[in-house]
Formats: sequence, C-alpha cells, structure tokens
Amino acid sequence: MTVSRETAFGDRLPIAEHYAALLAGPGVERGLIGPREVDRLWERHLINCVAPVSRVPQGASVADIGSGAGLPGLVWAIARPDLSVTLIEPLLRRTTFLEEAVQELGLSNVRVVRSRAEDVRDRFDIVTSRAVAALDKLARWSMPLVAPGGWMLALKGRSAADEVAAARATLKRLGAGDIVVATYGDDWGMEIPTTVVEVQRH
Repeated sequence: MTVSRETAFGDRLPIAEHYAALLAGPGVERGLIGPREVDRLWERHLINCVAPVSRVPQGASVADIGSGAGLPGLVWAIARPDLSVTLIEPLLRRTTFLEEAVQELGLSNVRVVRSRAEDVRDRFDIVTSRAVAALDKLARWSMPLVAPGGWMLALKGRSAADEVAAARATLKRLGAGDIVVATYGDDWGMEIPTTVVEVQRH
C-alpha cells in the first residue's frame, strides 16, 4: 500500500512538494541525491523520514547531524513548524544546498550549521540522524549533544537491533538510560515502516 502524501504531511504538503522538487533538481545535479532515487523520493525518503516525527515533543529543539540533503531534519521542519531545527553538516556544497532550500521554502524554524557534530557545543532536546554511521560511532557523535532527559532518535534499517546490541556498552558509557527500537508508519500501512533507535540521556 502506498501512503498518501496528504496523510503524511497534511496542510504542509505544498512545502513538502516544493522540497521534493529541489531534491529531484538541484539535489541530483549537485550529487546530494542519486538519479535513481528520484522515482522513489516520496516513499523511500520523505515519507520514511516524516513517519517518526510524531515521536518528537511539541516545541522541541532538534539537531540533525550529518544532515546531507536535509533528511530527516528538513522534512521534520516542514511537517512541524513548532520545532526548532538545526541542520549540522560539515561539507560546504551540502550546507549551501540546505541554506538555499531553507530560504526558498520559507522556513523560519531552521538554521544551518557547517560543522562536524563533535565540534558543536549546543545541547538539544532531540538529536537525530539518518544513514550517517554505525550506531556505536553515531552515539559518540550524538549523545554529547543531547540535553539531560532528551533523546537520540537514529533512523536505522532492519539491522537496528543488532546495532543496539553491539553499541550498548558505548551507549551506557555515554549516559544512556532507556534504549528502545521502535517502528513508525505501521498505522499508515507503510510497506516498510521506519525503524528508529531511541536512546534517552540521563
């Protein structure tokens, strides 16, 4: 079953469609998205990214590390204007694209920071990422940015449980409390729901 775009984005759909067009155009031209991804932009990328945004508390501060083309951070900022989203990305060509996209989409709740995650000193309610690194390494980048009581929400694939098992000692050393593997989008009838590793910081 294909999830309807209206179900995923509601009245924010026109902005999401504009972003999809940017990904399919400049995103491909600049090498941020592979040409073969264009036909599956919605199901594999935008809807996959937006599914877990329901997990994010109202008004939360969010950091997306290794943001790349803005997945999931820019998608969350589009779907949830109540969030304050920081896109953290070290590569200039990517931050240039992100800054242009934020301006063109008229998003006032996003800032773009060109930096490596380990050089950022801010703290956030939620730190997210998608397809950045194995959980053990990702935790070392993400957990120091999570405010006490906040969460790391790492979008992962089917190997999430194995990654958690391999990274548990690192996570605990970095201050992890509860560690949960959750799926989102099941109630939308997504063919492949989005898997998220959720780690709370003490």
